Amino acid sequence: MKILIVAATVEELEPIQLKLAEQKPLHDIFKLVTDVGMIATTFQLTKVLKEEQFDLAINVGIAGSFDRSIALGEVVEVVQDQFSEEMVEDGIELKSYEDVGLRGKNERPFINGVLNRSFIFLQSVFVESAHSFKEVRSITVNTVHGNDFSIKRIKERLNPQIETMEGAAFFYVCNQMEIPTIQIRAISNYVEKRNRDAWEIELALNNLAEATNRIISKL
Repeated sequence: MKILIVAATVEELEPIQLKLAEQKPLHDIFKLVTDVGMIATTFQLTKVLKEEQFDLAINVGIAGSFDRSIALGEVVEVVQDQFSEEMVEDGIELKSYEDVGLRGKNERPFINGVLNRSFIFLQSVFVESAHSFKEVRSITVNTVHGNDFSIKRIKERLNPQIETMEGAAFFYVCNQMEIPTIQIRAISNYVEKRNRDAWEIELALNNLAEATNRIISKL
């Protein structure tokens, strides 16, 4: 199997590379570092997928959690993602692109206005590997949430469990290109006023590497 592992930064990918080197997977593994953000991810991923064909793309990285029932360091699988800032202001009301007719709710690759993981390969893979992780809803943002008002508003509007800066772009490109996907994230912090002292980045990165290796070993 030809697998593409996609990460925003070298720091997120490096522990995975070390873990895979120890295990020597039977598959052909390719790595892509896109840089941070949905624009960079869209460009770099599209460029690679136009040049190469893959059987599976795995998006990996750390994330912030709105959901306090998810432990710091825990690895989750994103099954639904959306671009939270695709909105139209109508006075004090915020409306989605679908609400104002800028995009159909089921216009490819969206389903009811959101992006879902691609299921175009063996169900048993998910049952044995990715489905061992908690399934979550994510939003993808340009502006990371960090104040009480914006956090409260996004919870009321979309009720996400985690946020990233690349996930929805990954789903969008892969679904358009008909590439099977898995998106896993390790929780490094809770979404709150920025407080790096409370973050668990090293734990999240180590757990992310273990989880990625476990998924690949099941394929």
